[in-house]
Amino acid sequence: MKQAFFEIIENFALTGKVMRMRLAGDTSGIEQPGQFVDIRLENLFLRRPLSVCDWDDESFTVLYERVGRGTECMAALPAGERLDVMTGLGNGYDLSLAGETPLLIGGGTGLSPLYGLAKALVKRNVRPAVILGFSTAEEVFYTREFEAIGIKPIITTEDGSFGIQGFVTEAMDFPYTFFYACGTEAMLRAICEQSRCPGQISLGKRMGCGFGACMGCTVLTKNGPKRICKDGPVLNSEEVLWED
Repeated sequence: MKQAFFEIIENFALTGKVMRMRLAGDTSGIEQPGQFVDIRLENLFLRRPLSVCDWDDESFTVLYERVGRGTECMAALPAGERLDVMTGLGNGYDLSLAGETPLLIGGGTGLSPLYGLAKALVKRNVRPAVILGFSTAEEVFYTREFEAIGIKPIITTEDGSFGIQGFVTEAMDFPYTFFYACGTEAMLRAICEQSRCPGQISLGKRMGCGFGACMGCTVLTKNGPKRICKDGPVLNSEEVLWED
C-alpha cells in the first residue's frame, strides 16, 4: 500500500452516469489487475474505493458511476485537481489460473478491473473471451477499448436493445477453461452457480478503512471470515458462502 497525491489528467462522461478518470502520479504500488485505490474527497469522511481499470508507470484509470454524494463530487472535479490517493490495495486476479481459453464477465462498471486483466492476459499471448452486461443500449460502454486490444466482447442487455437479450449468464454457453468476474453480488452468484469451471470473482462491499483495520467489509467463506479490502476483493468462486 502506498499513499501519495495524484493529479487529475482527465475526468469525463462515457455515458449518462458512467465517468472515466485518469490520474498521474506514482503507480508503483499497483501490481495486479483487480486491485483498487482509495480516494480522499474534500469534506467527506470516508474515502471512495475504486477498482483500477488500467495503469502504466505514470498514471492509472478508474471508471465510476454517479450514484451518490461522493461520486457526484468526483464527477465535478476538473483536470489539474490534486487528490490524496492510497494505491495498491487488496489482492488481484491470479493470471496463472487462466488456462488456454479464459472467460471474463463484467456487469456495468464491474467491467473496470477486467479491462486491465484482459490487457495483462493478451501480453501473455492468452486471448480471453469477454462478456459485458448492461441494462440497455444507452448504457453500453468500453467496447471499443476492448476491441483496440484485439477482443470483441459479447454484449448482453436486459431489455434486448443491444446484443443478446438477458443477463450475462445467457451468453456463457460455450467452452472456457476458467472465469474471472466482477459485478453485483446477484450477478456473481448466478455466474458461480451456472459455471462448470472454477473461477475468481471480485466482490464489492462498503469499506471503512480500505486496508483491513475496521473489519467492516468482512464476508463469510468456507475458509473463515475474510475482509474484502485486505483478503479480497478477489476471492476464489468456490469458497464464497452466499447469503440467502
